[in-house]
Amino acid sequence: MALGSNTKGYETPNHPYQGERIAEEATLLGRYGLESKEELWRAQSELRSYRREARRLIGQSQGQGEDVSNEANQFLARLQRLDVLADADELDDVLELGVTDVLERRLQTVAYRKGLANSPKQARQFISHGHVAISGQRVTVPSRQVEASEESEVEFYETSPLADDLHPERAEGQE
Repeated sequence: MALGSNTKGYETPNHPYQGERIAEEATLLGRYGLESKEELWRAQSELRSYRREARRLIGQSQGQGEDVSNEANQFLARLQRLDVLADADELDDVLELGVTDVLERRLQTVAYRKGLANSPKQARQFISHGHVAISGQRVTVPSRQVEASEESEVEFYETSPLADDLHPERAEGQE
C-alpha cells in the first residue's frame, strides 16, 4: 500500500469506546512495550492488508491463472521471509493470522526475546538510542520488521557502551 504524504497509514477503531477492545489494546501495549495505540493500529492495518491480499489472491485463483499462482507464491514467500507464516502454510492460513503474529516480528520484540533487554520498553529505549544493530548496521526504528534471516544478526552496536558484558544495564544472563 503506497502511502501519500497526508495518509496516516493506519485505521482507527470504528467505535472509540468499547471496554473490551480498550482492555485488549492495553494488554497488548504492555506486553509488547508499545508507545501508543497508534503503533498497535498500524500493526492491525498491516495485518488487514495481508488478509485483503490473501482474499484477493484466493478469489483470483478460482480462475487458476499462472500469473496468479506466481503472485501468490511471491506473497507467501514474503510472509515466510518475515517469519509470519511457516514454510508449509498456504494462502488460507494468512486469514487466520492475529495481530500478535505481526507484533512478534518488530525489532523491539525480537531484541527483548533475544535477551538484549530486561523488558520490551527497555528494548525500545536501547533501539531508539542507537545501541542495537542488525548485521553491524545501527538501527533506531523499534517498529522495523525483522526477517527470519536477520534475527540471528540482532545484537548490540559495536561502539555502544552496552556492548560491554559488564555494563550494569545489560539484561540478566546476557553473555
